Amino acid sequence: MSQDIERVYTINLGKVLLSPDNQRAKRAVNMIKEFARHHMKIEQVKLEEDVSHLLWAKGIRHPPRKIRVRMTKTDEGYVLVSIYEGDEESIKEEEKKVESEPKAESEPAAEPEPKAESEPAAEPEPKTESEPKTESEPAAEPEPKAEPEPKAEPEPKA
Repeated sequence: MSQDIERVYTINLGKVLLSPDNQRAKRAVNMIKEFARHHMKIEQVKLEEDVSHLLWAKGIRHPPRKIRVRMTKTDEGYVLVSIYEGDEESIKEEEKKVESEPKAESEPAAEPEPKAESEPAAEPEPKTESEPKTESEPAAEPEPKAEPEPKAEPEPKA
């Protein structure tokens, strides 16, 4: 093995709830190790400290129902289980940025004309900023209206 083999799994720990509540987090650790042995085909499994902290965060009685982990087969002959941080999401975001960049490249050629128009438009923008300030003032008025509603309390008959 010249390269580390790395896989990402979501492990369902729902069956942990079948064990007594004073043994659930221990059972979750054993289930993760068993899952790693089965899927990575290596007997020696090590959990990173972060995985253990995540399992034990709410105590022995309330481990998480699911856990997303990264399993890495190392050259030393064991499987290292660590928390998965979501690198796939960042890759998707990068792809979206790459797709939007060609659009942005075509727009700069047309931008010099709107820039000349945007200078006069800069003056009305402060006016719009003053308008939301007036909108915030009427928002304060409905609060006193809420006070008359509790006055309906005298209706209960004794």
